[in-house]
Parts: sequence; structure tokens; C-alpha cells
Amino acid sequence: MIRQATPEDTDAILEVWLLASLQAHDFIPAAFWWQQQEEMRARYLPAAQIWVCECHGGIQGFVALVDNYLAALFVRPEYQQKGIGKALLAMAKSQRRWLSLRVYCENDAAVSFYRRHGFVIIEESLDPATGQPELHMKYKVAAKNRDCCSLS
Repeated sequence: MIRQATPEDTDAILEVWLLASLQAHDFIPAAFWWQQQEEMRARYLPAAQIWVCECHGGIQGFVALVDNYLAALFVRPEYQQKGIGKALLAMAKSQRRWLSLRVYCENDAAVSFYRRHGFVIIEESLDPATGQPELHMKYKVAAKNRDCCSLS
């Protein structure tokens, strides 16, 4: 079940974020992720609109939006490849006409995931916090054909 997050979900969201970050970003020292937890709790999560996927007795994934920026999409490692990320991304897409995000170049699985779901690379830069190269990607909902009929 996907639902909006509540303040009571914060600890579970942080646990999912940390476990998934450590797994997906093994090219960044683990200490970096451990040190970011309080910043996530105090600054990033309160600024975001968050939905969680609750199943199997707990929160297994979440997506966070700040305006049109997809700030986070993380799934607990043992629940990856089961459709949770796809469902959370669909929820995010349903909320906005376009989305942008940043993803580390070395995170091949995430880059492939976003490309499969309609995101395109718009530029590359270095993440100032880690020095790692990252891709800026964007998704835009296709405009519906407004010329469905014409009068003679």
C-alpha cells in the first residue's frame, strides 16, 4: 500500500534510506551516509512531500518530492526488483507534470531504471558533497493531443 508519510514514519524512512544508500553507493565511503542521517531528519525530510510503500509489516520504500524535484526514491535492499520502486515512481509522476532528479553516474541500476521510465539525461556535473560525477535527468508528461476534432 502506498500512502502519504506521517511524522511517525521518519525512523523507518531513514532506515530505508541508509540501507539503500549504502548498497547503491558503494563507491562512496559508508561514513558519508552515516554522517548524513541527522541532516536528512532535520532538513531534507521536513521539506519534502513523501509517500511510503508499506507492506510485509513495515515501510519498504519511499519517494520524496520537493516541488518538481524527485529528491529521493529508495527501496529497502531485500525488497528491490519487486515493483516497489516502479509503483513509487508512478505515484510521483501522477503528482507532477514534469520531474527532475540527480543520480550518480556510477549507480548504473538507478540510471537504467530512470531511463526505462522515461527520464532523459540533460547534463552532467560533480556532486559538491562527494566529488562524484552525477547526471541531471528530467521527465515530462507527454501532452495529450488537443486537436481531437475539427469543425468545418
